[in-house]
Amino acid sequence: MSTLRGPIDERDHIQGAPSAEITLLEYGDYQCPYCGQAYPIVKRVQRRMGPRLRFVFRNFPLTAVHPLALTAAETAEAAGAQGQFWEMHDLLYENQRRFSMRLFLELAIQLDLDRERFISDIDEGTYRQQIRDDFVGGVRSGVNGTPCFFIDGERHDGSWDEEELIDALEGAPHRRAETIVHP
Repeated sequence: MSTLRGPIDERDHIQGAPSAEITLLEYGDYQCPYCGQAYPIVKRVQRRMGPRLRFVFRNFPLTAVHPLALTAAETAEAAGAQGQFWEMHDLLYENQRRFSMRLFLELAIQLDLDRERFISDIDEGTYRQQIRDDFVGGVRSGVNGTPCFFIDGERHDGSWDEEELIDALEGAPHRRAETIVHP
């Protein structure tokens, strides 16, 4: 079983309290159809687990098979720089079948982002290194496809259907991910 390499820190996108007893981390690709299928499942799991769960998302764009995955990740990061990462994350998955540069700009407008800053961030590749860092951390952690989940720092190799994911979360040893990360 693989373990998470690299601590969860202020660079990560996190929903839930730092003191939550269980951490679910996803390496995801916005253009991956399996990640699109996992998205509503994760939302339901979050609702069911409530304040006991902390959810972390890291980028893992598989650009060889998903040509707009990197730009979608940049779109989410650019929105995050304006305080709207999770809103863009959700909109990207909810509009996955319509991906295009035009859609990304429409979503930025829908979220009332600073249009010029958003376009500049995408054009200049402002967040590419951050996305690369996520990707490399994923590779070091044994990620070889998406979605890939870690529960309290241990890779979840089972199914990610709702019930099995809940069972795995409930059965996790509940160690803080920061304390079990390996260098």
